[in-house]
Amino acid sequence: MFRLTDLSLLCCPRCRSPLRYRGTHQAGRVGNGTLRCTGCARGYPVKNGLASVYQEDTVAGTDRLLRHVYDGLSAVHDPLVRFSFPWAVGEPEAESRARYLERVGLDRLAQEVGRGAGPARILEIGAGSGSNVPLLRARLPADLPLEIWSVDLSLGMLRLHQERMRFLGDEDARILAADAHALPFHDSMFDRVFHVGAVNGYRDPATALAEMARVARPSTPIVVVDERLDPTQSHGLLHRLFFKWMTIYDRHPHAPVEHLPAGAVEVRVDQIGRMFYCLTFEKRPLADVTRTACSPSRPAP
Repeated sequence: MFRLTDLSLLCCPRCRSPLRYRGTHQAGRVGNGTLRCTGCARGYPVKNGLASVYQEDTVAGTDRLLRHVYDGLSAVHDPLVRFSFPWAVGEPEAESRARYLERVGLDRLAQEVGRGAGPARILEIGAGSGSNVPLLRARLPADLPLEIWSVDLSLGMLRLHQERMRFLGDEDARILAADAHALPFHDSMFDRVFHVGAVNGYRDPATALAEMARVARPSTPIVVVDERLDPTQSHGLLHRLFFKWMTIYDRHPHAPVEHLPAGAVEVRVDQIGRMFYCLTFEKRPLADVTRTACSPSRPAP
């Protein structure tokens, strides 16, 4: 569900060369075909508007396991989350989402982008079925030029994401299957980057966090949310069992500050619920940071 005009924003996750599309399209949106790297000639399939821009041979360990789990649970994932949160986490799902979206700094985005500077771009990594997309739009001015990009490794969840966007009439959502360890985007592209609920299970959290920083613009909030029991609260047996079920793949759920990339600044870790931490950081500002030649330009702040 991305446009042909978006191709200049994408690059090969293997060699970072530009991609070219060959296939069907309608009203400027891709249909079925292949994205071909102009450098290494690797091909990435596009089916029903959903491009899979990652290297399957590099997906291993917990990433492969969790993708299988989410593909299998995709049809029941959202109802499970919605009905389990009130008793397991102590608040409705919507309240938890609102709390971490506050950390993304959407209230400052319109002022930072400025008039005539091109669209504001937000990237959600591990976007799942797209529950956050309408919440993001609702928190931003309706007249703000905006691109919301969503990536995930689970095709099952992304198909639900597509269905949700069609139901909402949101034809501007950009959805890709991509690996957080090798994002198919040029450097310093996004005005906001956030991720919820998987970094503790990534096969290489340091590489994934470095990729988040790479594609974010300097001085942009990068927000990472995942599971950690609140050390200041007491937790009953049901709370602990539910938390263990959520984090069965992780022996020590915690905020991975030890894996932050070199140059990370404004680092902050907060507990934002009974079972969730919020890690925020920024990429150090560089006076000479510019966008790549094949990426639409906008002056750095």
